[in-house]
Amino acid sequence: MAKSGKKAKAPDTTIVRNKKATFDYFVEDTFEAGVALLGWEVKSMREKKVQLTDSYVLIKDGEAWLLGCNVVPLNTASTHVICEPDRTKKLLLHSKELARIFSSTQQKGHTCVATKLYWKGHLVKCQIALAKGKQAHDKRNVVKDREWAIEKQRVVRHANR
Repeated sequence: MAKSGKKAKAPDTTIVRNKKATFDYFVEDTFEAGVALLGWEVKSMREKKVQLTDSYVLIKDGEAWLLGCNVVPLNTASTHVICEPDRTKKLLLHSKELARIFSSTQQKGHTCVATKLYWKGHLVKCQIALAKGKQAHDKRNVVKDREWAIEKQRVVRHANR
C-alpha cells in the first residue's frame, strides 16, 4: 500500500493565550519557562479554566514570579486543600535568562508579560515576552492594518469567483 502524502496535523497544545498583551505591547523577545503548580491548578488547566489577561512577570531576589494569572478551581477539588485562584506562581528559568530579563525590564517603557500557557509533554510551560508598551496611536494603526487585511481577503475572494 502507498502511504498518503499528507502529514497528520499536530494537536494544539495551547492552554490559553494573552491576546491583550500583543495588542498593548511590541513583543521584542520571547522565552520559555516552566511553571511550578499545585495539583488542583494542573487539573483546572486541563479544563482550560485559566485567565492570563493582565498577568505579568516580576523578578525578585533572583527568581521570576508570575502575577495576575487566575486559575479557577474546579468544583471537584478536594475539600482539605485551600484553593487560591490568584496565587503567584514561580517561573523556572536559567540564570542567564533571568539576568537578561532583569536588565531589559530596568529600561524605561519595557516590561515582561506572559503571552501563552501550553503543554509540552506532561509539563505546563509559559511563554514570556520582553515587551515595550505601545502608544494609543500605535494601537489604532494595528486595528487599521488588521481591518485592511480582512478587506483585502474579501476583495480577492470576490474577484476569484
